[in-house]
Amino acid sequence: MEVEFDIQMTSGDLYDYMLHHTYTSASGLIGAVAGALMVVASFSGAGIICLIAGLVVLLYLPITLFLKSKQQFLTNPSFKKPLHFKMTEEGIEVSQGDEVQSQKWEDMYKAISTTRSLIIYTSPVNASIFPKRELGDLAPGVIEIISTHMPPSKVKIRC
Repeated sequence: MEVEFDIQMTSGDLYDYMLHHTYTSASGLIGAVAGALMVVASFSGAGIICLIAGLVVLLYLPITLFLKSKQQFLTNPSFKKPLHFKMTEEGIEVSQGDEVQSQKWEDMYKAISTTRSLIIYTSPVNASIFPKRELGDLAPGVIEIISTHMPPSKVKIRC
């Protein structure tokens, strides 16, 4: 089985990836819990300073990730043109213009889904992002080829 498709990234796609990546990491979770606890403490008598600090902690990450995704999208030349992906029995080949890179299935770190995208991590911090709106009718085939070639323990995709 082989699937080919083109992906035109947006800053919103990057933001979705960054939010998921951050809030599923220990530091993102600790920050969210700490901010929520400060807000709850403010209602339990800790005062307005605790409320303000909690809101700052809760809002800091989403706002900075939004700004970072906008900046990265505008400054990274690889986001200007669509990326062409080819999923084969051997792995994933991504090309843009004359540049081609390949990654074998056994070297993939994990595959996950968000409400907006399918994401294949090629390392703990690098990933290929496939927005569902770009995949359209190809999404089930993409999910099938990922699920067929990666161990079930590495695939966390919900439709």
